[in-house]
Amino acid sequence: MSESVPGLAPEVFAPAEAPVSPSRASEEVEFVQLLTPEGERVEHPDYSFDLDDEAIKGFYRDMTLVRRIDTEATALQRQGELGIWASLLGQEAAQIGSGRALNKKDMVFPTYREHGVAWCQGVDPLNLLGLFRGVDQGAWDPRDNNFHLYTIVIGAQTLHATGYAMGQQRDHAVGDPEDGEATIAYFGDGASSQGDVNEAFIYASVFNAPVVFFCQNNQWAISEPIDRQTRIPLYQRAAGFGFPGVRVDGNDVLATYAVTQQALKRAREGSGPTLVEAYTYRMGAHTTSDDPTKYRLSEDLEYWKLKDPIERVKAYLARSAGVDHDFFDAIDAEADQIAARLREGCLSMPDPSLTDFFDHAYVEQTAQLVEQKAQYTAYAASFGDTAEER
Repeated sequence: MSESVPGLAPEVFAPAEAPVSPSRASEEVEFVQLLTPEGERVEHPDYSFDLDDEAIKGFYRDMTLVRRIDTEATALQRQGELGIWASLLGQEAAQIGSGRALNKKDMVFPTYREHGVAWCQGVDPLNLLGLFRGVDQGAWDPRDNNFHLYTIVIGAQTLHATGYAMGQQRDHAVGDPEDGEATIAYFGDGASSQGDVNEAFIYASVFNAPVVFFCQNNQWAISEPIDRQTRIPLYQRAAGFGFPGVRVDGNDVLATYAVTQQALKRAREGSGPTLVEAYTYRMGAHTTSDDPTKYRLSEDLEYWKLKDPIERVKAYLARSAGVDHDFFDAIDAEADQIAARLREGCLSMPDPSLTDFFDHAYVEQTAQLVEQKAQYTAYAASFGDTAEER
């Protein structure tokens, strides 16, 4: 066994393991778990969940509402109202657990699937739909919610996050585990093979950057299984770069919260980066343009449905926390209201004006762009309509 790192679970620094099938992976993989699929609380020697049942009820609400947002967005795409949608189905615990571990100063660098983290940071889901509808290129200001714009280029956000974290160092914002600043970068198992991600690991390690690399290992990089990405568990890669890695049950919101909270504290106090591998499963398609039935077995999906992140929390609340049906019914009603608002808001989004692209290229307009805009406006007018209508 490799040498343990203070403050991190020693058993997750295990020797290399042979890859296993996603259908039986979670039975053979060691990870940090605090809530079983059956809804039973369990202890872990190095991680604990120190919040009360009210916080767990809040997590249940978060995950349920985010799943409803995801379901509505998928339906809108199927009806031709969105160009594409990247579903988070099955990954709610990984996103809500890690998202709720952030403080108000931490900065998030997402991929294009972190709708749950966006929810935690207060980003209006309608802003996410605007991007996928094609009416804008991301209508939220990262400074308002400490949530950067979605990154479509696979893995590029890890470099952005590392650079931002190095800036936090130079601004002397690091040193206090509670009130300091850290950065978290989200990426998937497929992105772990990208050069950008590995370069980010090098820079973060060498400069001891206050960044948490949060990998949602959902077993599939579009149609490529995890054994095409790595011969060892992903979290073990961190050791080769000189910083700790830990694997957590990505369908356990309590464990994800506890592990991410500790990794963020470590970053804020100046102890450097951590790689968190959230071991989960992509229940839906990669995006709405994908058909997962072409490359994975239906029994794998059925197996992972038994480990649903929301159902295990519901089971705990009902059996152990005395929560009655009225609570769950109220959350379902709230979810329906949010879905209705999303649908109405999406359908009423105005089409973008193409001339806006010239205005928004730079903070200050350039002479060249002024000329290009005039040329385009004249060209569109030659068809008998305005540039805004084309």
